[in-house]
Amino acid sequence: MQNIDLKDRTIFITGVAGFIGSCLAKRLLAKKEGIRVIGLDNMNDYYDVRLKEARLASLCEYPDFVFVRGNLADKTAVFDIFGKYKPAVVVNFGAQVGVRNSIVNPDAYVESNLIGFYNILEGCRYYPVEHLVYASSSSIYGANDKIPYSVEDRVDHPVSLYAATKKSNELMAHAYSKLYNIPSTGLRFFTVYGPAGRPDMAYFGFTDKLIRGEKIRIFNYGNCRRDFTYVDDVVEGVLRVMQGAPEKKAGADGLPVPPYAVYNIGNSHPENLLDFVNILQEELVRAGVLPRDYDFAAHRELVPMQAGDVAVTYADTDALERDFGFRPSTPLREGLRRFAEWYRDFYGAAGKV
Repeated sequence: MQNIDLKDRTIFITGVAGFIGSCLAKRLLAKKEGIRVIGLDNMNDYYDVRLKEARLASLCEYPDFVFVRGNLADKTAVFDIFGKYKPAVVVNFGAQVGVRNSIVNPDAYVESNLIGFYNILEGCRYYPVEHLVYASSSSIYGANDKIPYSVEDRVDHPVSLYAATKKSNELMAHAYSKLYNIPSTGLRFFTVYGPAGRPDMAYFGFTDKLIRGEKIRIFNYGNCRRDFTYVDDVVEGVLRVMQGAPEKKAGADGLPVPPYAVYNIGNSHPENLLDFVNILQEELVRAGVLPRDYDFAAHRELVPMQAGDVAVTYADTDALERDFGFRPSTPLREGLRRFAEWYRDFYGAAGKV
């Protein structure tokens, strides 16, 4: 492994106004000496743009942050950033996310997740970087029966287009690592949650519906289990990985051995969805987002599994702990408490404003 000192380096983060991208950028700007962050985002309206604008506004308070509004699929715009800023490390979080949306809007996933990622790889090829770190997903484990999911497992049976694009990213990165000796690391995230998160995620969507007095739908009759991973744990994992690039080596044939790695970042403790909902509602009441006499039983419905979903996600994080000495550990109740308090402060206790 090649150690990378981030001090006085330029970091290029795509999807910088997104949930994980903005949290990583803020952590870098606040904690690391001399770092300059160049952020790219197209600010699309897949979910409430006010959230993206609020995240971006907090980043723009830092003098060493530069924001570029643009599309990953625009190769000229991507190359302009590489040419102008010469980043040492690239973190690609720019992607169209969401399993269910990929079924109804596949074009967006091909454009962002395939063409966009290709443009990032091409940028790393022509403007060499010390490390490319990119977001993969636990979704690529698809129909695998073996749990917990290990990075050593085969991932050849995706059950959604979103998962297929993320698997494709890993294959593309491996090819470019081999061909052009680009150190690259893919990170398979497991159900990331926390303050200022994504409204399309269950905990956020449930909260919105409960406030409006609507029923929440709990899939697979509540028998799903998810490896909920708090965003601060994810950022810590990403930060450590950024500083440890796969080492460049030559094989017996004199050609590069791909400097390529993949890690799971998950909580390694899957929670039953009904237990998750109970904890969420307790924390929403505690934070004053919902009244103490709220009738939760009347506002939830158990429904069958839906297309593209899986029953269990469960991360084996032994490789992450072995190589970087880190394992996510934030308890679910603590993470949901922080979310509920943020939701109250951002939207107000009486509902969304």
